[in-house]
Amino acid sequence: MLFSNKVVNILIPIISVLLGLLAGAIIMLFFGYNPVAGYAALWNGAFSDIYFFGETIRQVTPYILSGLAVAFALRTGLLNIGVEGQVFVGWLASVWVGVAFDLPMIIHLPMAVIAAALAGAFWGFIPGILKAKLGVHEVIVTIMMNYIALYISNAIVRNVITDGEDRTENIADSASLGADWIAQLTFFSRLHYGILIALFMAVVMWFILNKTTTGFELRSVGFNPHASNYSGMNVKKNIVLAMVISGAFAGLAGAMEGLGTFGYMNVKSGFTNIGFDGIAVALLGANTALGVVLAAFLFGTLKIGALNMPTEAGVPTELVEIVIALIIFFVASSYIIRWVFLRMKKEGK
Repeated sequence: MLFSNKVVNILIPIISVLLGLLAGAIIMLFFGYNPVAGYAALWNGAFSDIYFFGETIRQVTPYILSGLAVAFALRTGLLNIGVEGQVFVGWLASVWVGVAFDLPMIIHLPMAVIAAALAGAFWGFIPGILKAKLGVHEVIVTIMMNYIALYISNAIVRNVITDGEDRTENIADSASLGADWIAQLTFFSRLHYGILIALFMAVVMWFILNKTTTGFELRSVGFNPHASNYSGMNVKKNIVLAMVISGAFAGLAGAMEGLGTFGYMNVKSGFTNIGFDGIAVALLGANTALGVVLAAFLFGTLKIGALNMPTEAGVPTELVEIVIALIIFFVASSYIIRWVFLRMKKEGK
């Protein structure tokens, strides 16, 4: 056997990334840009000095958590398109707690983080209970709830947390994920302790799904709800639980922005795309915890590095969005790559 299924599963995202980068280079050439200079500028924009490296890791942090949110739902047979809305409510809840209370950091910071997770979990509970009790498809509900979260958050910022202002006050230092020593070490990038929370939550997802009875039930319900119900599992409870846990991951992604990157929340005219990019991260990461971390690192690198491409190589930043789209296209077309490996396997016998 030339390639085992496990090896093929590992190679598919790698090949998808390489094909996406190659297709991006061809597009650059077609429009008269130098692809070598373009990708060199992207690399320099992400890693040329400690500031850019800090900003890259800062961008990776919410991507890990939004990717985990999507991946967890997919592993349990659900498609959570509402991660973007759950990011909003998590961001809002964390900032609200960070502004409203004056407490010691050992209490204040965990309380703000937990508030974000609970807000995201609640926003995931609504489509979960509707699907479990009424059979309403979670994709429809979660898409609509993205807009509800956006406009409710804007209304609360303007009319509840502030008196008609377009942004809240900065959170108290006791609720901040930032640290002076990290800022000084990275030439005052916005890197913060949130990366540790994101990596820890990746371990939590892996542990829940692979090492607990609850995780086994969640995956079983995702594979075959009818067989799971026949074997005595509570399918409705597990559907709701899966959406709640997925929403909690997304809420934490919002906390990374509210407590770490910005330290406040402002009125938004549109989506942040953290939740939508999380879908791509989960797909590229094959819905595994480690895969999501690696995919988030790639996407964070592309997003931050792209900012340097217009100034250093004259390549528009939109090209990176095309590259990301192409990578996802090749991941979605993985059956073609599998077919190639299958032919190679047959010829190798």
